[in-house]
Formats: sequence, C-alpha cells, structure tokens
Amino acid sequence: MMPPRPRTALLHYSAPPVLGGVEAVLRRHAGLLVEHGYPACVLAGRGQAWDPRIRLEVIPLLDSRHPQILAAKRHLDAGRLPDDFEALIAQIRAALAGPLGAVDLLLAHNVCSLHKNLALTVALQRIHREEGRPRIVLWHHDLAWTAAAYRGELHPGWPWDLLSTDWGAEHVVVSAARGRQLVELMSIDPARVSVVPNGIDAGQLLKLSAETQTIVQGLNLLQADPILLVPVRITRRKNLELALRAGAILRQVFPRLALLVTGPPGPHNPANRGYLDELRALRAELGLERHVHFLAEGRPQPLSDETIGDLFRLADALLLPSREEGFGIPLLEASLVRLPIFCSDIPPLRELGAEGADYFAPQAAPAEVAHLVATRLGTDRAHGLAVRVRQSYDWQRIFAEHIEPLVQQ
Repeated sequence: MMPPRPRTALLHYSAPPVLGGVEAVLRRHAGLLVEHGYPACVLAGRGQAWDPRIRLEVIPLLDSRHPQILAAKRHLDAGRLPDDFEALIAQIRAALAGPLGAVDLLLAHNVCSLHKNLALTVALQRIHREEGRPRIVLWHHDLAWTAAAYRGELHPGWPWDLLSTDWGAEHVVVSAARGRQLVELMSIDPARVSVVPNGIDAGQLLKLSAETQTIVQGLNLLQADPILLVPVRITRRKNLELALRAGAILRQVFPRLALLVTGPPGPHNPANRGYLDELRALRAELGLERHVHFLAEGRPQPLSDETIGDLFRLADALLLPSREEGFGIPLLEASLVRLPIFCSDIPPLRELGAEGADYFAPQAAPAEVAHLVATRLGTDRAHGLAVRVRQSYDWQRIFAEHIEPLVQQ
C-alpha cells in the first residue's frame, strides 16, 4: 500500500506567468504532483494562478523585486546589514507560518542558493530549526558562491554564509556538475545530495496531437531506439517483408527498435488483406511482435494527416523498401524534418533523394539494409543525443524515478 501522499508546497521568488527557467520547472513540478494525486500549492512573491488544481499563494515579501527586498539588497551587496533586516526576517517568517503549517513538505527552489532575498533565506533557515516545521528540501538550480558574476555582491560572515554552509537540510541539485560544486562548497557527503534533472515534454515540444500521444504512450515510443517510420499502405509492391527482416537483424544492435507501418491494406486489391496476414505471421516468426507495429490495425479510420506529420517529427529515420513507385511523397516529407532517409534504389526515389538519401537495392539482403541503417544511425551524434534525451529527460520518467521517491521519502 502506498503511504499517504504528503501535502507539498513549492516556493520560489516568483511563479508563472513570470518567465524564467526556475519558474518553468516549478510549474512543471507542481503539475506533475497534482496529476499524480499529490496535494500541491505554490508560494511565491509574484505570479498568477495558472491551474485550478494548484493553489497559488502570493506573499509579496518573497519576491526578489519587492521594494523592501531591493532596498535591503542594496545594503547587503555593499557588505552592510540593513537597519530593518531583523524586522524584515520576522515579517517573512510570520507570512510563511500559516501556509507552512498546512503542508508536510516544502520544496524551496533556489531561494537558499542565491542572494536575491537574503531575508527569506534567513527566515527559512530559522524555520528549519523549529520543532514541528514541515520537512524542507533545498532545491539548488544555481549557486551564488560559485558564480563569478556575483562575487562582488557576496561577503564573509552572516548572512551571506548561509548560502555556502550546510544547515543539515536535504539538498537537491539539477545536475551532477552542480552537485560536485555544492559538495565542494559546503564540504558535505555526496551521498546527501540528490540529483533530479530537469526535463522536457516531448509531446508539447513537438506539438503532438492527442491521437499521436495515445500511440506514443501505448507503444512506449519515447523509450524506443530507433523509431523507423514506414509511412505506406500495405501492398506487395511496398516490399514490407524486407523491412521486417532487416528489423530483425537490427535488433541485435538496437534491442529497443520500433518499426511503424502507418497505412492500412491498399483499398483496391482484396489480396492486400492476405498480404497483411502474411506480414503478421512473419512478424511472429521473427519475434518482432513488440517491435513492428501496423498502426492501422484495429482502427475504424486511417491515421489523420496530423498524426502522420507528428510521426515524421518523432521518428529517427524513414525506411522505404518499395519495389516500385511512381513518385515518393514520404521522401519529400522526411527531408523537411531532417530525417535520415533509407530507401530502395529505384528511379523515382533516386530522382527525388539525389545525394540526400541512403540507397539499397529492392532485392537487397536484409543484412545489407540493416548494416546501412545501423552504420548511419550508430555514428550520428545528433541521433544518439536525441534518443538519450527522450529516454532519460522525459518529465514523466523524471517524476517516476526521481521526484516521487524524493517526495515519498
């Protein structure tokens, strides 16, 4: 049984719609928490509510741009404590008392790493020492003491040293490199520092439709390597058995291969249904049931043009093993999204692809086609990076592997 989900607050100087890297991450973290059933709120000095599921509590003195905070920072940057510094700290502690009394966990983003609001930093450090306070995690995106741009604004002693000394709190960093900096800065055990990377939403970035998102999730395509797109109807002249046999050999190099055939059987020849049955049998014979997907199967309507376009943007390469074509529109489409193109060496495709495609004979041995694809993709650094990003930096995976275990800890 899963333990109770802790009530979580995320804190930063500002929140969306303020534009900034930390604000964007905070928005994503809060969204992931509520999406997975965790009560979450955001505490910030500036911002506007963007999601009815996420309560935003604006506490103006948290803002790095608040007039009182800016006035205090001018003194602090010059190495002087403002006369009203303790009063400012007390005001912030009082403002946080109610919101923090209603949560189990506080994720404090960057406010204990930077000197943009040192009164807030001091207030949090004192709250951390109190009995009955929520669990506090210091989430470090940036470190003031390691940034050359801030050297003239930092000074020995209190309160600047709160940014470089360990309070005994939990630490999260956004990269291993930042973690090494933190360990050296605070002389702490590396085991006490958790690395939780930031991520991306591939579906949002690539503007994938709901239909495409369903396909991606159902087939776990973000974890595939490579995704080979075969955007054709199922007819014998498309030579799809060569694609399947080459795919079986490619799996020895790429065990997470996904081969997507987008079209249904051609509508004008009843024998095409029999050809699909043959391909299904070949797929089973080759052990490719989890790797070769006939996307039109079980669908009352063909995939939309929008979804086909989405798959071109998501795929790693185009594969066209046709024995005969009159033209070759998929080759043109693939070229616009910079897809590597592997196609049969027949006159229409050679005319369109010229020197921009990799060719093989329609009757080529499957091993030859597999070698062509493996050699090109295996040495393509952009491909390797794209696969690593979509496999490791997807927000849902980051939540499951890093954020949820941390929150439940």
